Amino acid sequence: MTSAIRHVTVDSADAYRLAGFWSQVLGLPVHEDDEPGDEAVLIEGAGLLFVTVPEPKSVKNRVHLDLQPQDRTREEEVERVLALGATLVDDRRNPDGTGWAVLADPEGNEFCVERGAAQRDD
Repeated sequence: MTSAIRHVTVDSADAYRLAGFWSQVLGLPVHEDDEPGDEAVLIEGAGLLFVTVPEPKSVKNRVHLDLQPQDRTREEEVERVLALGATLVDDRRNPDGTGWAVLADPEGNEFCVERGAAQRDD
């Protein structure tokens, strides 16, 4: 017998607000039953569950998301996500087109944006 991952859970100061950011990034809706002030908020189709906790984020994430744009370049996606409220943490993009950009969501959780699907050779 095995287990399946049901959700990836992200601790947050405001579950609904952070889920709203990620909903825009991923183009997926927040669960229809979730409302502002809820302590747990799910993003439909992504399996991301945001849970409000009392303590603030204090160290680098041990697990993070790697995003691969499907219909735009890495650079276009970085600019789009920055406009949604992310911040650039570390730019690991290389002149030859390889590499990635490390960003943080509005609560400081790090994630990476890789090359877009059309930019990859593999």
